[in-house]
Amino acid sequence: MSGRLGALSGQALAIVLALALGAVVVLAVGESPTNVLVTLINGAFGSPERIAGTLLQATPILVCGIAACISLRGGLFNIGIEGQLFMGGFAAAWVGFSFSLPPFVHMLAAIASAALAGLLWIAIPAWFRARYNTNEVVSTILTNYVAVLITSYLTINIFKAPGGLSETPPILPSAHLPELFSFSRLNWGLVIGLALAVAVHFFFQRTARGYAISEMGANPRFAEYGGIDIKRQCLFVLLASGAVGGLAGGIEALGVHHRFMEGFAPGFGFDGVIAALLANGSPLGTIATALFFGALRNGSLLLEVDTTASREIITVVQALIILAVSAEITIRRKAGDSTAGERRWKF
Repeated sequence: MSGRLGALSGQALAIVLALALGAVVVLAVGESPTNVLVTLINGAFGSPERIAGTLLQATPILVCGIAACISLRGGLFNIGIEGQLFMGGFAAAWVGFSFSLPPFVHMLAAIASAALAGLLWIAIPAWFRARYNTNEVVSTILTNYVAVLITSYLTINIFKAPGGLSETPPILPSAHLPELFSFSRLNWGLVIGLALAVAVHFFFQRTARGYAISEMGANPRFAEYGGIDIKRQCLFVLLASGAVGGLAGGIEALGVHHRFMEGFAPGFGFDGVIAALLANGSPLGTIATALFFGALRNGSLLLEVDTTASREIITVVQALIILAVSAEITIRRKAGDSTAGERRWKF
């Protein structure tokens, strides 16, 4: 417990440092950090519509963050969540506009196809990681570009809807995720994300396989001596992470856009990885960090209206947070005990 509290306090300090550096950047562009902060808060939480918009932005980050948490707890790093999200979004949209099914059945079939697409997309990197111990960071990050290009090709050349936009035909209403409020596109994807966070937390805390995965992530050699099948667990962890990444794309396609389009979810996969890192691999903690990034995204829409600062300032702040947290994790690992060399990640 003390180790976890120490890790959380160290990451909190890293975030504070990153925000302080962000304030310096804001001053450098001739704007008041206080004014920018007030504008961000107002843009994210200033009205029921803005709160709903923040939750809408946080939903895909939350689901992608849970996908990252699953891999991180096993000592693995799935950087291909963005690609799995795109493949899952396209698969859900294809089922949504290609088949006519009863409403609830249609929605479930589209969601299941999204998760299956994400699972299949990570299957080859997962197999190579389990079988040959290849570096999953390299293999999964490369699949991102392939996924974006494949879905773009399918959207533009095969399934393009009539008109000038690069998008598929609209998904049938029977496959839509129901909206939570009439004044917002916020939908049941948020409920799915929250339920998934609780379920994954329970899985790691209360089940034998969850314990085995956590032990593998803490020290793979010790886990292997304890009788844990490392190869099988590696395969399971990456496949589960990919399935949840695909689910995030399905939620975005079925609940927000009601179709698939080029660039329909830019950066959500990478933001999810950052959110999981900030939460120290905790699915419940990822709820808070996803809300933080959702607030940054939604609040930044008001920056260029009420201040002289560009909304790209938020991208700079996010980059500073990544650098600060990465540095904190590296320092913490090097300051660990003598077995730290056997660990790839410890969450």
